Amino acid sequence: MNDKLPISAYKGADVVEIAINLLGKQLWTNFDNSLTGGLIVEVEAYCGATDQACHAYPDKLTPRTKTMYQAGGVAYVYLVYGMHHLFNIVTNVEGRADAVLIRAIEPTHGEETMKLRRQQIDSNKLLTGGPARLSQAMGISVADNNTDLQSDNIWLTEGKQFSKEEIIRSTRIGVEYAGEDALLPWRFHIKGNKYVSK
Repeated sequence: MNDKLPISAYKGADVVEIAINLLGKQLWTNFDNSLTGGLIVEVEAYCGATDQACHAYPDKLTPRTKTMYQAGGVAYVYLVYGMHHLFNIVTNVEGRADAVLIRAIEPTHGEETMKLRRQQIDSNKLLTGGPARLSQAMGISVADNNTDLQSDNIWLTEGKQFSKEEIIRSTRIGVEYAGEDALLPWRFHIKGNKYVSK
């Protein structure tokens, strides 16, 4: 297994650039001695200072967003509808609330474990296509909020290099409330990958 992605990979000032660079990286989890992993194939960028779609906008420190103000390289995991756990990677330096939502991975390791967690027999795009499915398959929950990505529970490594032609840019999903910021082209996914959410 490759070395963990260095902490410097998460600390750049441009969350959009970091989001793009995370495509093709390998996301790993190890819970109860069950190793699971997959290539990141869909992401969205969020900026706390300027982006109305971000939980921390406009630079709003709350109990919920506290984790986003940590230095880049920790997990920000929150609940949607009281049941779906969404996994984000905090970026930038301490005090700047930027994060990348990991929306989909292409499974590469531990698919049987993922299927059990998802209570799913067949391996298809529904296994890890979409942020809630991804978190469930990887065993990630709000209990993992603020986890250091240099830990042995959740971490990233180098994976696969995608060309610029393979990366599709579009608006984010489910942020209609964000006014003009809903139109920001801050969602990135791999062209033709079956695990990308619809």
